[in-house]
Amino acid sequence: MFPKTRVEEKLSQKRNKRISSEAILKEVYGLFAQNDKERSQILNTIRSKDNSGTNNLNVELLDADRIYHLEDIRALCVEYRLRFLDTHFFKGTFPEEAISEIRRLEKAHNTRLKGFKIIAPSKLLKLENADDPLLFVPLGHDYFYFIHKWGNDLHPFRKLQMWPYRSFENLVFTIFLLSILLTAITPVNLFSHTASIQEYVLTFLFMFKAVGGIVLFYGFAKGKNFNNAIWDSKYYNA
Repeated sequence: MFPKTRVEEKLSQKRNKRISSEAILKEVYGLFAQNDKERSQILNTIRSKDNSGTNNLNVELLDADRIYHLEDIRALCVEYRLRFLDTHFFKGTFPEEAISEIRRLEKAHNTRLKGFKIIAPSKLLKLENADDPLLFVPLGHDYFYFIHKWGNDLHPFRKLQMWPYRSFENLVFTIFLLSILLTAITPVNLFSHTASIQEYVLTFLFMFKAVGGIVLFYGFAKGKNFNNAIWDSKYYNA
C-alpha cells in the first residue's frame, strides 16, 4: 500500500535543500584545486635546492619509532653503501603516497615542512663530479623524522656485497681471501715439477699483488672511495 523509502532519494533531497548542484560542484572543484596546489607546493619544496632548515613539530604528535639520529643513519649508509643527501639530488619520482604523508603531517602540525633528506643508492641520485629511498625531515640537533619509504627493498646480500668497501682493512682482507682462493685453484704443478709449500707461497704473493693491483687501478680509475667517506657526499667520485 505504501511505497518503500529510497534512502538515496532522501539523501539527495536533504542535499538539495542545503545547497544547489551547481554550488556543490563549484565547492568540490575548489577543494580539488586547493589540494592540487598544496601538493604542487610540497613537490616544489622537495625538488628545490633552497630547501634547508629544521622543523618545529609538535612532539606529542610524533611517532617515536620514526625518529632517528644522524649516527644511526650514518651507520646504515656505511653498512649498505647508501647516500644521505638533500632531496633535490634524487632523480627518481616521488610517489603520491609520500606527498600525501607530507601533507598530512603539515596539517597535523600546522606548519610547512622543509629541509627534506633522502637515503638512497648512488644510482638513484644526481651526483656532481668531484633499489630503496627513505624520506626524512630534520628536527634539529642531528635528529631526523622518517616520512615515507617506497620502491623495492635492498638485495638480501647487499650488506655482504658492500662489506669490502666499508674500510681499507676490509678491502685488504677481502683481497687476501680472494688471493688464497685463486692460489688454491691454480694448478701449481704446471709451473713446477715439485709443488712444494714455497711454490704455493710464491703463487699466493703473485696473486695478492695482481688482485691488489687490479683493485687499486679500478679504484683510482673510477674515483671510488670507502663507504664511511661517501655516505653524505654529493660527488660521485668522492
